[in-house]
Amino acid sequence: MFKRLRNTVTPPAAEQRAALLAGKHITYTLKRSGKRRSIGLRIDDRGLTVSMPLRASESWLHSVLQDKAHWVVEKLDGWQSRKPAEVRWADGESISFIGEKLTLRIRPSLFAGVPQQRGRELWLFVVDQSDAAHIEGLVSDWYRRQAEPLFAERVAHYAPLLNVAPRVLKLSSAKTQWGSCTARGTVRLNEQLVRLPLRLIDYVVVHELAHLREMNHSAAFWDVVGSTCPDYAKLRRELKSVGL
Repeated sequence: MFKRLRNTVTPPAAEQRAALLAGKHITYTLKRSGKRRSIGLRIDDRGLTVSMPLRASESWLHSVLQDKAHWVVEKLDGWQSRKPAEVRWADGESISFIGEKLTLRIRPSLFAGVPQQRGRELWLFVVDQSDAAHIEGLVSDWYRRQAEPLFAERVAHYAPLLNVAPRVLKLSSAKTQWGSCTARGTVRLNEQLVRLPLRLIDYVVVHELAHLREMNHSAAFWDVVGSTCPDYAKLRRELKSVGL
């Protein structure tokens, strides 16, 4: 005797959807997992992601989204306001460097050269002035060359004040973190920090070095941060308003 096999359709693991939340049309990514028991919402630079159990009902999903509608819209608007302005990578455009504005000066040349900072201008010599991707790459490389010695100098300044000795300093290109620190003494600082004012760079440096004494975010950790950076709460709020 053969058992009749039930014809079931497995929903896709991830799909793009849209919903009307608090009067706004919101697109989101829906992810299904057999390991989940509840519906979770996450908002980051990629937008809204909803994670739900594999066989959760559409009515449950709709109910959760409507219950959280105002929260979702508020958080998405917050992320949008923190996004840095789009750069056109053309002559006359501005970029940020240690909290100041540098004007791009892009000049034609038979041979591409190393960018040169001249006062508050960054001069780039390129074969094709319309090649935005190449110009962006040149600026990114220039940022990295400026970041390495600057970050090393700030770490060297603050490490003795905090009585710590990081094992190695590395540049990071993380999309959501300004810095990180491991228990083994590896400190990573996001290369994009070089765009920000020195006070914010210093705050991130102190924050990560403080983890070499307290690998958590306890009251003891913030005491360590405050010992060298007493206005850390204000700087922390300012950093959160900046788009990475």
